Amino acid sequence: MLPPDTLTLLVLALLAEAAVGYPARVYTWIGHPVTWIGAGIALLDRDLNREAWSAPRRRAAGVAALAILLAVTGLAGLAITAVLAPFGLVGLTIAAVLASTLLAQRSLHEHVAAVSAGLRAGGLEGGRAAVSMIVGRNPRTLDEAGVCRAAIESLAENFSDGIVAPAFWIGAGGLTGGLLYKAANTADSMIGHRTPRHEAFGWAAARFDDLVNLPASRLTALLLVAAAAIHRDASAGEAWRAVRRDARHHRSPNAGWPEAAMAGALGLRLAGPRVYGETRVEDRWMGDGSPEASAADIDRALALYRTACGLLLGLAVALAGVAWLIWR
Repeated sequence: MLPPDTLTLLVLALLAEAAVGYPARVYTWIGHPVTWIGAGIALLDRDLNREAWSAPRRRAAGVAALAILLAVTGLAGLAITAVLAPFGLVGLTIAAVLASTLLAQRSLHEHVAAVSAGLRAGGLEGGRAAVSMIVGRNPRTLDEAGVCRAAIESLAENFSDGIVAPAFWIGAGGLTGGLLYKAANTADSMIGHRTPRHEAFGWAAARFDDLVNLPASRLTALLLVAAAAIHRDASAGEAWRAVRRDARHHRSPNAGWPEAAMAGALGLRLAGPRVYGETRVEDRWMGDGSPEASAADIDRALALYRTACGLLLGLAVALAGVAWLIWR
């Protein structure tokens, strides 16, 4: 697919996902592309990750597993694209509906908004219950400000790897590009952990995910800075300052960019020391505002997120228009 087609596909996919998301009834009926990819990763993990093997051998097996996953996913994407190509606009529309399943604008908003609603309706316990659905840290260690920071951090990070990154790769490579990204990202979430089982086997998945998320994390930060310039209760200048100063200090090479931008825009401090399970992680703070976030700050973050999603759509439309002028 040429850029006019991939970028038009992206515009249609963003619009479709924002309008209807991924209906729960469809998920119950056929699952979701991530669950299908996840089943393949689980199979590779079971068959190729042998505890009796040495660490170098398990690392090599992890490289092979990632290569197999990407090859199968890429071939599936190319096959679907080839089948739909002869049908013109109808085929492009079907491909856009399929690509929309790789985006998470609507579901991310719903999950983060549920934390704000949970705090207001059920107090701290309601907020903890809602935030436990979207973060890996131990909710029992979180006070109300911690619950709110966790929700806002999840919003910022998942805006990057759940929306901007798949959008970037759909725009660059069509449905196949989006599927390849989603396969890499799902592999990282399943096996890219520093645990005894996955320290070596998941090394390739973790490093590859860092690489493919790099352009999107920077773009996400820019979108949040631009969105902050539109909102009267946010600061684009502070967002940009936090990104330049703090993003590189995050333990993740990518997550610090959107988190720092969100922190600076809202006048908050995000990240910092956290507890995952029983393990305390001493992360650097992003932003130099107050760590005392509230449900109202979650609402402000969601407003900023909605504007940034609109800017992403506008950018996709503009790039599609330029591509059509150049290639057609």
